[in-house]
Amino acid sequence: MKRYIIPVVFFLAVATAQAQTSQSFTVGKWIEVHNAVLKELSRSYVDSLPVDRMERAGIDAMLSSLDPYTVYVPEEEQENFTMMIGKSYGGIGAIIYKPDVQGNVIINEPYADSPAARNGLRCGDEIITIDGESTHGLTSQQASDKMKGKPGTTVVFKVKKLRAGATWAAGDVIEVPVVRERIHLPDVEYYGMLNDTTGYIYQSGFTEGVAEAVKNAVLSLKAQGMRRLVLDLRGNGGGIMQEAVSIVGLFVPRGSLVVSSKGLDARSNEEYRTTREPVDTSIPIIVMVDSGSASASEIVSGALQDLDRATIIGGKTYGKGLIQSVRPLPYDGQLKVTTGKYYTPSGRCVQAIDYASRNDDGSVGHIPDSLTREFKTARGRTVRDGGGVTPDHIVPAHNYSRITYSLVYSGIIEQYALEYVRKHESIPAVEDFRLSDAEYEDFISFARGKEFDSRSSAKALFDEMKKSLDRDGLTETASAELDALDKVINIDKETFLRLKKSEIVQFIEEEIVVRYYFQAAGIRIRLRYDDQLREAHTLPSAV
Repeated sequence: MKRYIIPVVFFLAVATAQAQTSQSFTVGKWIEVHNAVLKELSRSYVDSLPVDRMERAGIDAMLSSLDPYTVYVPEEEQENFTMMIGKSYGGIGAIIYKPDVQGNVIINEPYADSPAARNGLRCGDEIITIDGESTHGLTSQQASDKMKGKPGTTVVFKVKKLRAGATWAAGDVIEVPVVRERIHLPDVEYYGMLNDTTGYIYQSGFTEGVAEAVKNAVLSLKAQGMRRLVLDLRGNGGGIMQEAVSIVGLFVPRGSLVVSSKGLDARSNEEYRTTREPVDTSIPIIVMVDSGSASASEIVSGALQDLDRATIIGGKTYGKGLIQSVRPLPYDGQLKVTTGKYYTPSGRCVQAIDYASRNDDGSVGHIPDSLTREFKTARGRTVRDGGGVTPDHIVPAHNYSRITYSLVYSGIIEQYALEYVRKHESIPAVEDFRLSDAEYEDFISFARGKEFDSRSSAKALFDEMKKSLDRDGLTETASAELDALDKVINIDKETFLRLKKSEIVQFIEEEIVVRYYFQAAGIRIRLRYDDQLREAHTLPSAV
């Protein structure tokens, strides 16, 4: 049999070389065609060519035919790209609100210990000018761009103060110079004890340094008596793979395989193992995930599941098993390109089988078991590939009503929170703060005068059905029945707001407390109403 090895190997080598030559020829051909088309257009086209716009559209269209994560980033978009992947930017550290183009910029929410907060900018303060330029006529994005800049530079605001301070009265207009800094939004947004024995960490991303932040949080919680940990990765879209490996390394023996990668380039084929001594290899761990948990979140949850080190609870994860690398391009551009797929310790890939079978939120849709493969965890439990990490215990998240989503996304609750701040100098401590019945009635009065879609899901579906009936010419024949149904499901705005009070209140409370006690306070309010987390407490936390 050995005499056949050399010819077969030779044949494969020739075939591979031919494929590479063919691809090189094809690439060269289209580069030549592209250049010829552009030159001919520049010579012959009747109007002046918008070359920059054409080339950008062409590059974006070309990359969009590959996958959603391979993108071109020109020099002028580097700051936004840095913010997207690193959650950092040069600025003053505040969220702004601009009710209309002709109005002033309002400080909506300064970050804790930010340059804005340290220089006395508070929620409700109005910014009249930025470096001498009026904010009237500026969009919110234009105002934000003027506030950002190179760390170490100074931006000067003319500010109308909402409340009195040590050297000014309420309503005074003062000048506030602020030195910009590199603002990094923390990935560990909150950690604390849920009860006497259960610690909780809410992690929103995987930017540089997050593993160290998680380690410090774990050590702090252990010092407070933690004997069980909840790591909340819900809504965490991922980030740096090495940070995910390091986080898994906090809980498993040194040298454990966390993830492996495979790609076209042999340099992409690599195993990633833990390199440091763990913090705790025995404490029970619950990892909370949902359809927004993607990429590095799936590396952490998938590895801890495969190694039988944690119980995964919540909903099926997003299903992104692709690795991106950043490559430099001419004129200081960058290409974020998919270079490989990653595999959890059991050998499964969480990447969705195809990009089309996805839910409205982008997460992986239903995939029959017949299209997936079985893999085994360290203790022999069965897990499957084909798209996302399936939790050990499925616990559905709360399904909020349509009017609640509408209030949040239309900004009505945010606007009310600003009004609330203007009327209240202070509020009780976070654990004691509750929106009173009278205050909720005040919110109803506020919302009543605002434009937003207050229809129920049934009413929205009914309206779409009527449009279809109109198109088919059937409305008149069913008018009596339609009118009767409309009367049943058409709830007026105030009645619907009172009916859904129990779920709307939590969003109002969260928006209010962050104005007084910053972001971590909002997460504490969120935990107060977290039925999914509460149910997770009742489930076994060891597999």
